[in-house]
Amino acid sequence: MRRGDYRAAHEISDAVLAARDPADADNPNLPYHRRWVWDGSRFAGKHVLVRCYHGLGDTLQFARFLPELGRRAASLTVEAQPELMPLLRTLPGGGRVVPFRIDAPLKPAECTLEIMELLHAFRITLDRMPRSAPYLSPEPRQRPRDRTIGLCWQSGDWDPDRSIPLQLLTPALARHRLHCISLQRGAPASAGIEAPLHPEADMLTTATLVASLDLVITVDTMIAHLAGALGRPTWLLLKRPADWRWMDQRVATPWYPNTRLFRQGVAGDWSAPVAELATELDRLYSR
Repeated sequence: MRRGDYRAAHEISDAVLAARDPADADNPNLPYHRRWVWDGSRFAGKHVLVRCYHGLGDTLQFARFLPELGRRAASLTVEAQPELMPLLRTLPGGGRVVPFRIDAPLKPAECTLEIMELLHAFRITLDRMPRSAPYLSPEPRQRPRDRTIGLCWQSGDWDPDRSIPLQLLTPALARHRLHCISLQRGAPASAGIEAPLHPEADMLTTATLVASLDLVITVDTMIAHLAGALGRPTWLLLKRPADWRWMDQRVATPWYPNTRLFRQGVAGDWSAPVAELATELDRLYSR
């Protein structure tokens, strides 16, 4: 997957599926993020249930496949994280969206898949990646002013190496008359950065804000997928090694055509990608 050889990856996944005992599907003794759900069965003409067992960003990334699944299935139900439900309901043809309750999940359907298994189920390759962004379409806020940039510099606690100290970004931003806002819910305003999102702000509120922005600068976290799914220009700062989905060495990604990748050359060293980002800011806003 990191090399972009999705065909070879699907062949490996086929072998893994064939070796599994179907009785162990959705094993309740495993945490949800480690469960496998799909047994390899066909979904065309079936009543299909899609479970969203991973992170919010994972759900947003793979939601692009739901309309095609809905066209092929007899019916489609998506069991999603409650905070994403209002946003996923803006996806045309994305099926019936219901809350995933960790203590009371829905019963399996004729065909049940975890949303990240759709890549394998559809045999997606790089040349067959849907170029459909934006595929989520909340109503954007009225843009507060020109040159408005959204910032997200912290990732989840489970991988702090993806985060970047805010003070590394502020010198590049300060060279231009930019209106900078934090896309991190509950982040305090600082260093000239507005913090409009309440700690309890829902994802639809966050999405309407992101949809109004000129540019999003973010680390590898949910905001990167949200901005990509909304089709907003996005600059994504990646640690080394980056997650498999961003592959290696590329500055663009087939997942989100409007996203540019800025990569660490040395693990833990943000100096090179920040310098590259500063140069691109100069090109964009020194006109």
